[in-house]
Amino acid sequence: MNEAVYRENLRRNPDRKYATFPLGAGELGLWSLSAQDELLYNTCRPERLFDLIFNFTIYDAGAKIIARYQQYFGVRKTLDRLKVNPADGEARAGGVIWHTQGSGKSYTMVMLAQLLASEKTISNSKIILVIDRVELDDQIYQTFAKCDKEVVQAKTGNELIAYLSQSSDAIVTTLINKFDAAFKKQTEPLKAPNVFVLVDEGHRTQYGTLNVKMRRMLPTACFIAFTGTPLMKKEKNTAAKFGGIIDSYTVSDAVADGAVVPLLFEGRAPLFNVNERPLDNYFNKISEPLNHYQRTDLKRKFSRQEMLTTGEQIICAKAWDISQHFKDNWQGTGFKGQLVAPNKLAAVRYKRFLDQVGMVSSEVLVSPPDDREGTEDAYGHIGDEVLIHWKKMMNQYGNPKNYDESLRRAFKYSDAPEIIIVVDKLLTGFDNPRNVVLYLCRNLREHTLFQAITRVNRKHSHKDFGYIIDYD
Repeated sequence: MNEAVYRENLRRNPDRKYATFPLGAGELGLWSLSAQDELLYNTCRPERLFDLIFNFTIYDAGAKIIARYQQYFGVRKTLDRLKVNPADGEARAGGVIWHTQGSGKSYTMVMLAQLLASEKTISNSKIILVIDRVELDDQIYQTFAKCDKEVVQAKTGNELIAYLSQSSDAIVTTLINKFDAAFKKQTEPLKAPNVFVLVDEGHRTQYGTLNVKMRRMLPTACFIAFTGTPLMKKEKNTAAKFGGIIDSYTVSDAVADGAVVPLLFEGRAPLFNVNERPLDNYFNKISEPLNHYQRTDLKRKFSRQEMLTTGEQIICAKAWDISQHFKDNWQGTGFKGQLVAPNKLAAVRYKRFLDQVGMVSSEVLVSPPDDREGTEDAYGHIGDEVLIHWKKMMNQYGNPKNYDESLRRAFKYSDAPEIIIVVDKLLTGFDNPRNVVLYLCRNLREHTLFQAITRVNRKHSHKDFGYIIDYD
C-alpha cells in the first residue's frame, strides 16, 4: 500500500484509529487499532509494566493484588504532587483522593505509602496512617505487615508522641482519637521534615477540630485524605484544607468498570393489623391521673418512630417477612444477608423472632452494653434482654474481642449465620463479597447510609446485584 492509499483510507474513515508500519521504498502497511491493542500497549510497554510489577503489586492473605487503573494513576498523581519541594518551613501540598467504596481504598493507601517510603528524592520520610475505627486500624496494620514493611501501631497518645519523636522510618498506624490525646500532652509542635499523614476520613471527623489539632501538632506535615463517600458541597470547601481533590473515582465509574455490582432498592412493609380499641382502653387507664398536656406528651412519646420500630409486634412481623424473603431468594446459594436494627434491644428481639420462625440462621453482633444501673448507651435504654444476651455471648466466647472476631469470621467464611444482625458494627470498613442483601430496619442518613449500602456492592461469582430492602 502506498501513502496515497493510506491517506484515502483516513479520509473515508476518519473515526477509525490506524497504525502504520514500513514495508520499504515508500510502501506502508496499515491496520486498525482495537481497544485491546490500546490496552496491551498502555499496560505492557516496558516502563509501565515494570512499574506495575515493582511498585503496584502487593500480597494479601496469599493473593497477589495488582493495582487497577484508578489506583495506579491516583497514586502517581499524588506522588508527583508530593515530590515538589516546599519553601523553607512550609508543608508540602496535600489533597484528597476520592475513590468510591469497593474500589480498593486500603490498597491504594498501602501502595502510596510504599512508594513514599522508597522515594529517593524524599529523604527520611515518616509516614503516619490515621484511621477512625479500631477494626480498620487492625486491617491496615495487617495489610502492611503482609507487604514486608516495618509497621507499628500507636495505641496511646504517649506511644504516638514517642514514634513521632524517633528517627525510625517505620510506618505508624494510629486512631484519630490518639492524636487528640497526644495533642493534650505535647507542649511543643513537632516540626520534623518530610512527615506524611495519610488520613482515612470515612466519617469526616478529620474535617473538624481534630484536623486543627493534627495540624497544630504537625505544622510542617503533609496531609493526604482518603474518602469513599461522595463529598457534599460544604465538604468540598473544607476538603480544600487538605489541598483540594487530587483524584476521583465515582460509584458510576466503578459500576461501569465492573469493579462493583449495581444496587437495587426496594421499599417493603410487612402486613400486620393493629387492634386499636384495646390499645386506646389501656392508654386511657394508665393516663387517667394525668392532665391534658401530660396525656398529649405521653401519647407523643410513645408514637415516636424509635418507639414504634422496637415494638415486639412490628419486629415479629418484619422478622417473618425477612425470613421468608431470604429463604425464597438466597437460601442455599451461599449468599448472606445483613439486618440493621435501630438499637441493641431491637437487635436482640430480631434474633429471638428469627429463631422462633426457624427459617434462617442468625447472630447478633453489637458493642458491649453499659450495664450500670439507669444508664443509656448511644442507641437507647439498655434492657434486661440485652444484658442477658450479652452475658450469654461472653460465656460462649470469653471476651468481647473473641466474640467480635468469631462472628465476623463465621459470617464471612462459614455457612452460618445466614443473616447477621447489627446496629452500628459492620456498616463501614467491612467487606464480605457474599453479602448480597441489606435489610434496613433503622433510619440512616447521608454518609452513614452510603457506607452501609455499599456493604453489598462487592463482586462475587453469580452476584449480579446488591439488594437494599428498606423497612424504615
